[in-house]
Amino acid sequence: MVMESELNTGLLLFLPYRALENRIFAALAEAGFDDFTPAQARVMQRIGPHGTRLTELAEQAQITKQTAGFLVDQLEKAGYVTRVPDPTDKRARLVCGAAKARAAKEVADGVVAEVEKEWEEHLGRRRMKQLREALTLLRE
Repeated sequence: MVMESELNTGLLLFLPYRALENRIFAALAEAGFDDFTPAQARVMQRIGPHGTRLTELAEQAQITKQTAGFLVDQLEKAGYVTRVPDPTDKRARLVCGAAKARAAKEVADGVVAEVEKEWEEHLGRRRMKQLREALTLLRE
């Protein structure tokens, strides 16, 4: 049996993330948003408020452009995204979130707030603030 202190930092970061993700997907399914996958969600999360080009989505999600295109095609068929001409370059298209995506995001945001409140109650306000600061520094 592996002791908690023996777990590597990556795994220690991943476990609470996966628990959060599972709670989000359970709430989404309960609200009727059960027709997209975690991979599709990771692409959808990266769509900016005014739309995002497919190449940028692929780069941000660290997947190939082909994979991003496949996932966006599925999201479009399910009604979560639309594609519109890019006003800055008529040859390019932007992937935009549809009303269905915004409704799903509201559900997900509620779960995130609930889980973060639980984490803060468990860790205490000071440690939760330190955790967020440390993770923000690691992003850099």
